[in-house]
Amino acid sequence: MVWAEYYLQKVPLSSTVRLNMLKYMPMEDEYLYRQIAEAVRQQILKGVLKGGDRLPPVREMTARWGCTLGTVQHAYRELARQGLVVSRAGQGTRVLEGVATAPETPLRRASLVHRAEGFLLEVLTAGYTPSDVEDAVRVALERWRTTQQGASPAAAGELRFVGSHDPAVAWLAGHFGEIAAGTTLSLSFVGSLGGLIALAQGQADLAGCHLWDEESDTYNRPFVRRLLPGQRLALLTLGHRRLGLIFAAGNPAAIGSLADLTRLGLRFVNRQAGSGTRVWLDAALRHLGMDGRSIHGFDEEVMTHSAVARLVAEGQADVGLGLESAARAYGLGFAALTRERYDLAIPQAGWQQPSVQALAAWLASPAAKELLNGLGGYEAAETGAVQWVG
Repeated sequence: MVWAEYYLQKVPLSSTVRLNMLKYMPMEDEYLYRQIAEAVRQQILKGVLKGGDRLPPVREMTARWGCTLGTVQHAYRELARQGLVVSRAGQGTRVLEGVATAPETPLRRASLVHRAEGFLLEVLTAGYTPSDVEDAVRVALERWRTTQQGASPAAAGELRFVGSHDPAVAWLAGHFGEIAAGTTLSLSFVGSLGGLIALAQGQADLAGCHLWDEESDTYNRPFVRRLLPGQRLALLTLGHRRLGLIFAAGNPAAIGSLADLTRLGLRFVNRQAGSGTRVWLDAALRHLGMDGRSIHGFDEEVMTHSAVARLVAEGQADVGLGLESAARAYGLGFAALTRERYDLAIPQAGWQQPSVQALAAWLASPAAKELLNGLGGYEAAETGAVQWVG
């Protein structure tokens, strides 16, 4: 059962929200088949998939990646063209025997560094700063990891994160080996509600959430109690984030409030139903007496704050709701609307895992506060704080 269907059974929703949560969400990259092929290829080269192993069925992959059957079939044909897999009627697609794996070697790593230096020289010569490059690489990695949808059983040495998109969490995934040696942090950005439901179904080790409860004017605790009744969980605070309107640098359209979104000619880009950002927006619009249908582009939904900022930066939208850190990464304008709490929900049964304890210790350190301050749009006074629910 997918998380949206599960949530619809648990929480009463309007018909509009139900349709939004179940609507098909196509991937943004028209070359998604190449990303799928590369992800599988890496699993083969690293020995995760071995000769004779069967690849996931096409329908399972379409659900995991949020794409069409044809996209997955195209990816599998590309892998066959590369001599990595073979498809046979009634037997599915399997990895060919004798495919050479590519173990990590100093020479291979040196080659990667050499290629990175070439790219760095090219973009610095073009006038970009090292800070620009760091932001661009971080955002590109976020976009790649966002395509790795679908929770799965934990592999050895893996900590599974499922939940709301956050730039600091994306940074953690790339540096987790420095925090907890021998452990990787896998990411699946499906929204705050999706993260908590993945915890309830045993498909995640920790969930990232920033769900505002309108009735109590608090974050996360009411939703944890509602979706994981009778369970005891830690809420490990990542930080407080500034959420607001993202628009072109210089604010040429003079956008400053939610009321401006209904102005003729403005194109809005929204977050998906089930995300903490969407939960806040829907409540804020109700409070103002506004109908989302009056906002041009309200049904145009993306999965991350970075995707919102990218569409605004590319001129495909005039305004979107997202994090200040995402706006800064793309050099865009920003008008703050609220301050939200972002927590990592962790079941008590997994709290004592060495990797979880290493993460908690790191978040309580000055290094975590330095990272958040560097990303911008965060307040780190309570970073590393722990509250227990249940």
